[in-house]
Amino acid sequence: MKHKTFLWFILPSALAMILFIALPIMSVLMQSVFAPHEQVVKEVENCDVFGCKRSVTVDVAATEAQSAAAPLGRFVGTDIYTDRNHLALSEIGAIWSSATGTRDLINQILNLPFYGALAFTLTYTAIVTPLALLLGFGIALSVNAIPRLLRGPAIFFSLLPMIVTPLVGALILFWMVDARGILGAALQSLAGDPELSVKASTPLMWAMLIVYGVWSSCPFAFVVYYAGLQTVPQDTLESAMIDGATRGQRLRFVILPHLLPLTTFLLLISIMDNFRVFEPIVSFNGGAHAQSLSYFIYADLNATNKLLSSAAATSVLTILGVIILLSPVIVRTWRSFGRAT
Repeated sequence: MKHKTFLWFILPSALAMILFIALPIMSVLMQSVFAPHEQVVKEVENCDVFGCKRSVTVDVAATEAQSAAAPLGRFVGTDIYTDRNHLALSEIGAIWSSATGTRDLINQILNLPFYGALAFTLTYTAIVTPLALLLGFGIALSVNAIPRLLRGPAIFFSLLPMIVTPLVGALILFWMVDARGILGAALQSLAGDPELSVKASTPLMWAMLIVYGVWSSCPFAFVVYYAGLQTVPQDTLESAMIDGATRGQRLRFVILPHLLPLTTFLLLISIMDNFRVFEPIVSFNGGAHAQSLSYFIYADLNATNKLLSSAAATSVLTILGVIILLSPVIVRTWRSFGRAT
């Protein structure tokens, strides 16, 4: 293909990536190094028959003129990234010098807003991603093994979590774990504690969010793996059977290597999707017990005075976190591709 033809071929995709990916990221990065202008105040003296009093008021004209002169705000560099609501470098130094032990150090760090949100986000991603892939693969193998007459209904029921809107699905589970719901009542009965409440317990809230994450994510893995199973070479499977390979050996040496590229694809998509967990926390009203980085951004944007710069800084840190998590998978894929060529 000629270079000119190739350039025209990729031009629409390149323009779309620049407009919808590169420029928004650059805009967020720019906003994260600027803070809102401080209000200009002036001292006013009001006199009446009883005497004079001084008061401080906002100079609206000066404040507006300041904003007009520098619409982005005042440049603060990396100050927002290092303040207490984000990386909290000075607080980390103080905690490090005053902590009485490893557990105390970890507890104090997790009490900082950003690190608490990061801890839940990483825990959620680390647990939900492999469990969803394993469950989706198991369902795909099971559906592929049943008679063709039953596959249609089985596929339909397996895809129900994907059909239901994430917000609605989370609300349904939230109602079920309520003290009056079937799961909430069952937990109280098993624990022998009629006062047990998932909504009031941080560990139980984390567990419910993770359960919902696995339930809502596994249908996508199931669809991809089921499609991949249809492409497994039957000649290779028959040859393995003739050679005496057991079902487990065929799975290990034929099916899994064939599905490895799909597993890499699913791993990349799942990590990116799970790292931005947000809807379950809102639906479960679990902000008091579990905050993700996305919820942290939402809280900044939903504040009385919208903290745009803080939300932008958290967004940039979230993007960096995703890149770090994806790097091992991408590097391994690149090396595998290099060996194959």
